[in-house]
Amino acid sequence: MQPDAEHAQEHEHAPADTGASDAQGDVPELHRRRIRSFVTRAGRVSTGQRRALDELGPRFVLPFDTHALDWDAVFGRPAPRILEIGFGMGATTAEIAAHRANDDFLGLEVHEPGVGALLKLIEEQQLSNIRIIQHDAVEVIEHMLPKGSLDGVHIYFPDPWHKARHHKRRLIQPPFVATLASRIKSGGYLHLATDWQNYAEQMLEVLSADPTLANTAADYAPRPDYRPVTKFERRGLRLGHGVWDLLFKKI
Repeated sequence: MQPDAEHAQEHEHAPADTGASDAQGDVPELHRRRIRSFVTRAGRVSTGQRRALDELGPRFVLPFDTHALDWDAVFGRPAPRILEIGFGMGATTAEIAAHRANDDFLGLEVHEPGVGALLKLIEEQQLSNIRIIQHDAVEVIEHMLPKGSLDGVHIYFPDPWHKARHHKRRLIQPPFVATLASRIKSGGYLHLATDWQNYAEQMLEVLSADPTLANTAADYAPRPDYRPVTKFERRGLRLGHGVWDLLFKKI
């Protein structure tokens, strides 16, 4: 069963486009006029979020650049590199980073209140292994993340664009997945989660068709221990709504 509209809207949405051109020139441009999978909303930034943006932003928020990101320099160490696309208000990101202190996390989010909220969590939990870029994910992937540079990618509860006429706006489309998979090193992983069955089916079809990815399960995967259950997900499960995880490895 798919969740009601209110439940869907409360989930974290991923900010990215559906197509990309490769910055290094050996993958052809996929869409010259890209269809964005996010809508920029003028959400209210709380006083606490504004303070976090002003005081912590200079340290933890990286500017978009057209040059490759030097992870070791940014984090001050060599470590496994995990990308999260669309972290929403950041609670899941912070919890995973706290439990995986030996990994470094780059979170992409276009909405300012979410960036401020995650910065507050970084301060409260004294997390040093998270950095943020407030920019379109496709452009970050194209320009700042070289091929084979990622150990893992998390995309949790991206906007389902549940109306059929809007399905073209969904993030998980073959061109985007091909570009994203090229940035994951061999043996790395791509982990998706959604609470919309129709979107889960599309995700499974798209990921299964990519020749560089291999499913770790027969179809949908059990929720890995590292992904916490959000309060909205818990409420949805009580109401009988499904949640589908997909976990693929890079060949």
